[in-house]
Amino acid sequence: MSSAKPTPAHSGPADSTAVQSGEARSSAIMAAGTLVSRFLGFGKTWMLGAALGLGSTVTDTFINANNLPNLIFLLVAGGVFNAVLVPQIIKASKAPDKGADYISRLLTLAVLVLLALTLLVTLLAPWVIELTTQGYSPQQKSLAVSFAFWCLPQIFFYGLYALLTQVLNAHGAFGPAMWAPILNNVVAIAGLGMFIGIMGANLTNPHTLDNWGSTQTFLVAGFSTIGVISQTAILLIPVFRLRLGLRPRFGWRGVGLGQAARLSVWTLATAAVGQLAFLYVMRIATIPGAERLRLERAGDPAADTLPGNAVLEVASQLYLLPHSIIALSLATVLFNRMTRASQDGDRNALRDALSHGLRTMAVATVFGALALFALAGPLGMFFSGGARQDGAMLAQTLTLLALSTPFMSANFMMSRVFYANEDARTPFFIQLVLALVNVVAAFLIQFLPYDQIIFAIAALYTGGNILSVIVSAFFLRRLLGHLDGPRIAISYIRMGYAALGSALAGAVGLWLLGSYSPEGFAWSSRPAALVTIVVVGPVMLAVYLVLLKLFRVTELRDLLQPLLGRLRRPAAPPGAGNSPDVTVAARTTPERATVSVDTGLIPRISGEFDAASFRAGPDLADQDDRAGRTGPDGGYLPAEDVPSTAQGGLGRGDVPLPGRRTYQGPAGHNPHFPFGRKKKK
Repeated sequence: MSSAKPTPAHSGPADSTAVQSGEARSSAIMAAGTLVSRFLGFGKTWMLGAALGLGSTVTDTFINANNLPNLIFLLVAGGVFNAVLVPQIIKASKAPDKGADYISRLLTLAVLVLLALTLLVTLLAPWVIELTTQGYSPQQKSLAVSFAFWCLPQIFFYGLYALLTQVLNAHGAFGPAMWAPILNNVVAIAGLGMFIGIMGANLTNPHTLDNWGSTQTFLVAGFSTIGVISQTAILLIPVFRLRLGLRPRFGWRGVGLGQAARLSVWTLATAAVGQLAFLYVMRIATIPGAERLRLERAGDPAADTLPGNAVLEVASQLYLLPHSIIALSLATVLFNRMTRASQDGDRNALRDALSHGLRTMAVATVFGALALFALAGPLGMFFSGGARQDGAMLAQTLTLLALSTPFMSANFMMSRVFYANEDARTPFFIQLVLALVNVVAAFLIQFLPYDQIIFAIAALYTGGNILSVIVSAFFLRRLLGHLDGPRIAISYIRMGYAALGSALAGAVGLWLLGSYSPEGFAWSSRPAALVTIVVVGPVMLAVYLVLLKLFRVTELRDLLQPLLGRLRRPAAPPGAGNSPDVTVAARTTPERATVSVDTGLIPRISGEFDAASFRAGPDLADQDDRAGRTGPDGGYLPAEDVPSTAQGGLGRGDVPLPGRRTYQGPAGHNPHFPFGRKKKK
C-alpha cells in the first residue's frame, strides 16, 4: 500500500449529500449525549439533596471537597493541557503515522506529570483543606479531609480524560466524549441510591457529623470518584479502536512543548488568575456552613436559616443551564465565522458575526433568565431535599443569579472576538480586572452577617457578569469601532417585553398552584414542585414564542434555523458539480473550533467539572474557497511553520501565524487582522 496521500476529488451531489447526512447524524448524537448528560447531572444533584439534605453541614463539606479536584486541575494543569498539549496532539494527528509516536510521548509525559501532581496534592489533603476553608471545626475539618482523600485522585482522571478526548477529536471521533460523562453521572447516582437504600434519606434519618461513618463516605465520595474513573476508562475503548499503537515512549527533547508554552503564556496566565480568584471566593463561601454547625451545637434555631455553599452550588448549576445548552453551541459555530473574518481582515464581517451572535443567543438566554426567576420557588423546593426552608434559601439565591444569565452569555460571545483575532493578551487583562474585583469584594463579604454571605456572593457573581460585559465592550469598541449597539439594544428590548409577558403569565400560573403561599400546593412536596414546573414552564414558553412573533423578533428564526438545518439539509441539485456557488454551499461544517480557551474565565460560579470544556468541534480538510487553494490539513488550525495559513488579507498571505492563535503583541495590532487602527478622537 502506498503511503502517499491521494489527491482529494471534487465532491459530487451524491457525496455531498452523504457527507451532510453523516454529519447531521453525528450532530444529533452529540447533542443528545450532551442533553442526557445535563439531565442526569441534575438527577445526581436531586439525589444528593435527598440523601444528605441541601442545608446540611455534611453536604456543604462534601461539595467543597468534591469541587477541589476540578479546580486544582484547572489551576495547575488545565491551562497547559488546553493551550499547549491539545494543539500539539491535533497537529501531530495529521502526520503519516497519525501521530502515534508523538502522541505516545505526549501521553507518557502527561501521565507522569498527572500522577506526580495527584499524589502530591492528595498527600497534602489536610493542608489543602486548611487553605480552602475558613472557620471549620476540628470535626468538620476531619470529615473534609476524609472526603478530600477520596476525591482528590480525580485530578489524574480529569487530565487523562481531557487528553483522550482530544486524541479522539483529532481523529474525527466526537461522539464518545459526549456520552462518557453520562456513565459518570449514572455511577454517582447509583452510589447515592445505595446510600438512601442502606442509610435512609436525610428527611427521615438526618445525617450529621455525629452519626457519619466510613461507609457513608465511601458511598458518597467513593462513588463520585469511581464515576470519574469510569468516564475516563470508557474512552480507552474507542482510543484502542483507532489502532494507533500507542505505548509508553520516553524522550521529550525537541517535541516543541517549550515553544508552545511560551506562545501560550497569556492563556496560561488567564487560567491561573481566574482559578485563584475563584478558589478565594469559594473559601469565603465555606464560612456560613461552619457557623451553622456552631449554632446547631448550641441549639440555636437560627441555624436553619443559614445557607451554605451547597445552596450556592446548586443555584449555580441551574443558572448555567441556558448558557450551557444554547450559548456555548452558538458561540462555537460563530467562532468559525469570526475567525474567517479576522483572517480576511474584514472588520465589518467580524462585527456582524458578533452582533448576530449576541442577538440570536439572547432569544434563549433572556427567556431563560426570566423563567428561572419566575420558577425559582418550585425549583428550590424540588432540589431542596424536602425541606421548605432549604428550598426557600435556594430560591432566593437563584433569583439573585438568574437575571444576569444574558450578561454571562454575552461576555462569553464577546470573548470569542479576541481569540478569533489571535489576541490572548486582552482577555488576560479583562480577567485580571474581574479577579481583583471578585477578591476585594469577597474579602469584604466575609464581614457581613453570616446569613447574608451566600446571597452576597450570588450578587457578586451577578455584578461580575455585568462588569465583564462593560469591560469587554470597552476593548471591543477600540478594536471594531462600534458594536452595532442600536440594533442589539432594540432586539434585547423586544425580547425583554416578550419575556416579561411570559413571566406575568407564569406568575398567574404559579399563583393558581399556590407557589406564593408557604402552605400552597407548590411547596407541599418535591413531586408537587415538579408538577408546578412541568405545568407552568410550557405555558411560559408558549406565551414567549407568541409574543416574539407579535414583536417581530426575527432572531427566533435565526436561532431555530441552524438547529433544524442540522437534521434536514437540502441535497445539492443534480449537475451542480463544479459550480462556484455550489462549492460555497457545500461547505457542510465550519473548520475546527479548538478546545475551550475559557479555562479561567470568571465569574466562574460552579466547581462542577464540565467535560464540554475539553471537547473540540468537527474537523474538515476542506477547500479554501476564498483564495482558491487548499488550506492545511485539519481545517484552519494553523501549522506554526507553514506560511499562508492565516490568509492575512491582501498582500499578507506570506505571513505565518505566530502560534496557536495566541498573538502576543499589543491588542488591536495583530498583523493578521490588518484593518485601520486609528483611534476615534
